[in-house]
Amino acid sequence: MEQRYVKETRCYKTNRVFPTDVNNHNTLFGGKLMAYIDDIASIAAYKHCRCSVVTASTDSVDFLTPIRPTDSVCFESFVTWTGRSSMEVFVKVIKEDLRTGERDIAATSFLTFVALDEQNRPVTVPAVVPETAEEIRLHETAEHRSEMRRQRREQSKKFADVLTTKFAWE
Repeated sequence: MEQRYVKETRCYKTNRVFPTDVNNHNTLFGGKLMAYIDDIASIAAYKHCRCSVVTASTDSVDFLTPIRPTDSVCFESFVTWTGRSSMEVFVKVIKEDLRTGERDIAATSFLTFVALDEQNRPVTVPAVVPETAEEIRLHETAEHRSEMRRQRREQSKKFADVLTTKFAWE
């Protein structure tokens, strides 16, 4: 079976935080951060399978410390685990105070992507091989997160069955 090392999927991106990127608390707008996360995660997934991918879920985005206009924000993403056609991608968000150089983990996120062929059908992905302590830890704990995703998806489907599609004004 084909396999790839986690390091082959690693991606990095650094951004400034501009006044148009912040909310009323003068911190990076959460939606903007989430868009950056999905973007960098999709690149890691694409690098892993070398075909089109689609976001299947954003399992979590944990906002740990505020990101301010005096910070830069660096995104690091890589594939941590694979299923048959799906890939779990981890994104680490590191903020750096541009004045002092102090760095903190500002957020973490897990997303799931599905690899697609030219007809938009799921396709088998290579296995992923972790090497560093961080990669191995994330890989070892991934099956549990996968099971939690499966259970949450089942609950979401059941919940969707009781929701209405009518608009309030209809």
